[in-house]
Amino acid sequence: MSKQYRVEGVDCAMCANTIEKEMRRTEGLETAVFNFANATLIIDPTHLNKAREVLDRVEPGASLREYDDMNSESVSEGKTMAAVRIGLAALLFAVGLVFSDTLHSMPGGWGLHVLLIPAFLLAGSHVLYGALRNILKGRVFDELFLMSIASLGAIAIGEIHEAVGVMLFYSIGEALQDRAVAGSRRSIREMMKLRPDSARLIQGDTAVIVDPVKVNVGSIIEVRPGETIPLDGTVLEGSSFVNTAALTGESVERQVEKGSEVSAGFVNDDGRLRIRTTRPFGESSVARILSLVEEAAGRKSQTEKFITRFARVYTPMVVAVAAAAALIPPLLTGGPFSPWIYRALVVLVISCPCALVVSIPLGYFAGIGAASRHRILVKGAEVLDALKGLSTLVFDKTGTLTRGEFRLQKIHAAAGFSREELLDYAAAAESHSNHPIARSIREARGDVPASWQTGGYREEKGYGISAEVDGQQVLAGSPRLLAREGVEIPSGFEYSAVHVAVGGVYAGSLDLGDSVKDEAPGTVQGLRRQGIHRIMMLTGDDENRAAGIAAATGLDDYRAGLLPEEKVENLERIMADSTGGSTAFVGDGINDAPVIMRADVGIAMGGLGSDAAVEAADLVIMDDRLNRIPEALEIAGRTRRIVWQNIFFATGFKAVFLLFGVLGSLSMGLAVVADVGVALLAVLNSTRVLRYRAS
Repeated sequence: MSKQYRVEGVDCAMCANTIEKEMRRTEGLETAVFNFANATLIIDPTHLNKAREVLDRVEPGASLREYDDMNSESVSEGKTMAAVRIGLAALLFAVGLVFSDTLHSMPGGWGLHVLLIPAFLLAGSHVLYGALRNILKGRVFDELFLMSIASLGAIAIGEIHEAVGVMLFYSIGEALQDRAVAGSRRSIREMMKLRPDSARLIQGDTAVIVDPVKVNVGSIIEVRPGETIPLDGTVLEGSSFVNTAALTGESVERQVEKGSEVSAGFVNDDGRLRIRTTRPFGESSVARILSLVEEAAGRKSQTEKFITRFARVYTPMVVAVAAAAALIPPLLTGGPFSPWIYRALVVLVISCPCALVVSIPLGYFAGIGAASRHRILVKGAEVLDALKGLSTLVFDKTGTLTRGEFRLQKIHAAAGFSREELLDYAAAAESHSNHPIARSIREARGDVPASWQTGGYREEKGYGISAEVDGQQVLAGSPRLLAREGVEIPSGFEYSAVHVAVGGVYAGSLDLGDSVKDEAPGTVQGLRRQGIHRIMMLTGDDENRAAGIAAATGLDDYRAGLLPEEKVENLERIMADSTGGSTAFVGDGINDAPVIMRADVGIAMGGLGSDAAVEAADLVIMDDRLNRIPEALEIAGRTRRIVWQNIFFATGFKAVFLLFGVLGSLSMGLAVVADVGVALLAVLNSTRVLRYRAS
C-alpha cells in the first residue's frame, strides 16, 4: 500500500519531474508520484530507503519526511540564509553600479571584478553548483544550465554587470516564486486542516494524551468541550451538540447522546463525551477526506503531462537556436561574434520554461483545493478536464435525486388478508435487511410479535426477500420476485413498491413514498445552463414512480426497473449514443459502484453513500447536496480557463521577448526580469482558482 511523504529541499518543478522519472526507473518505485504543487511523494513505504537514495543522488540536500513531520525550523533557517545571500549580493551590485567608473579606473581595471565577483557567487553559486552537478549526471538541458551558461558567457565577453544581474534577478524571482507556491500550499493545507493532533485515551481512571494513529479500535476516548473528535466512534457517555461543518458543510449543530455515531473532524461544543472508537484513524471519515484530496493532486491531467514532455524537448531546442544565433550571422557576414553571443545569451535567459512547468500543475492543484473547500473531492487533475467535456449526465434515483427516506403511505390487502396481517408478515420478512425500504416497513409496524419465528432468510438485489415466518414462506419484493416464484399479481396491485406473498398466495402490496430533494430541479436547470445536453435517470424502481420523479425534476429521459448489471448495460448504450462529449453517472449505494466505475466520470454522494461507491467514484460530494455538481463544473471550467491563460500568456510573452532579444533590443537584465515576471504572474494567476465562490 502506498504512503505519502513530505519532500523538503526541492523548489524546482523540472527537478521534481526528473526525480519522479528516476524513481520510476528504480525497482519497487515504478508507481512513484512526485507532486511539486504540494511537495509530496507517494511511494511504497517498503522501498523508502531506495527512494531516499534516488533523491540524494538526483537532488543532494533534499530530504523525505513523514507527512506530518515538517521541520519548519530548518526550512525557515534555509529561507533566512537565502535572503541574507540575496541581500548582500544586491548591496555589492548596487555599489558596483554607483561607483562603476571609479572602480574601472583602478589599476588593471580589477576594482569592479573584486566587488562584483563575490556578488555573482553570493547570488548564483547554488545555480552554478546545481548545473555542474546535473551535467556530471548527464542532465544538461535545464533552467540551471541556461542561467549558468548565460551568466558565464556574459563574464567572458566583459559584461560582468549583466552576469551579476542575471543571477541576482533570477534568485530574487526564484524566492518570490517559492513564496507564491508556498502560499498556495498553505492555503490548501489550511482548507484541509481537519486532522486532530491528539486523542484523550482513557486508561483505567486516567486520561492520556496520545497520537490518534496509536488508538486501537474499541478503545475509549474522552472529548471535552471545544475539542475536535479525533476518531470515528459511538457515544458511550454524555450528551452534547457537535459542529459538523468541517466534514458536511452544515451550519446547524447536531445533538448527540448515548448510542449516537460520531465522526472524526466533528467539534464538540458544550458537553463532555466518552466515545468507543469504531475505526482506526487511517479509516476514519476525516482521514479518508485528507487522503482523497492529497492523492488527487498527484494524478496529472493530459495538459500537465504534455507540458512536462514539451519542456524536455523545448530546452535543448532553445539551446540549439541560441547557438545558431551566436554563430551563423557573424560567419555569414564576417562581423564580430561578441554582439551575437550577447543576443544568444539573452535568448537563453528569456527561454526558461519555469512559467509553464510550475504554474500549470499549480493551477490544477488550486482547482482541487477550491473544490475540496466546497465539500467536493476531485480525485485528480484529469477529472477536472473530463468534467469540462461532459455532455451527458445520468442520475440514480434513491438517495441521489430523492432523499432516500421511505415512509409507508398505503397498505393494499388482498382477499383473505387484513391490513394488519399483511404488515406483520412484511415486517417479519424484512427484519434482517438494512435496505431503506425494509427499515421503513419495520418502523411502520413497530416490534414484530415475539412469538413469531423467522428463518430461511435470503435477500437478492433487485428482487427482494424470501423468508420463513411462523412456518409460512413469505416473499416481499418486486413483481419479478413473485413472478419467478409463480405468484400472480392481481389487477390493480401492479404499481406498488413492495408486493407480499404468504405460502404461495398473493397477500397484498405496500406503497412507500420517497420525496425529491429540494435542490434537485434547480440542479437540473443549472446543469443545462452549463451545457449538459442530456440529463437522464437509471433506477431499479418501477415505471410509475420513475416517471413521477423524472417529471418532478425535469429530466430528459429515464430507464426504470433495472438490476445493477442492467444499469451498466444501459449506461454503455447511453455512452455509445453520446457523441462529442463524456458521460457522468451520479449514485450513492453499493449497487451503484459498478456503474459509477464504468462512467467516464463517476460521481458519488459521499455523505450517505456506501464506501464502495465512494471508492469507485472520480468525484465525491461529501455533504450529499446535488447543487455541488454544477459548482464542480464551474470550478473545472475556471481551472481550465486559467491553465490555458497561463499557457498562452507565457508562450506569447516569451515569443515577443525572444524576438526583441534576437534583434538586440533587450538587455540581459531585462530578459531576467521579463522571465521571472512571466513565471511569477503565471503562478499568481493559478492561485485565483482558490478564490472561487459559488455563483
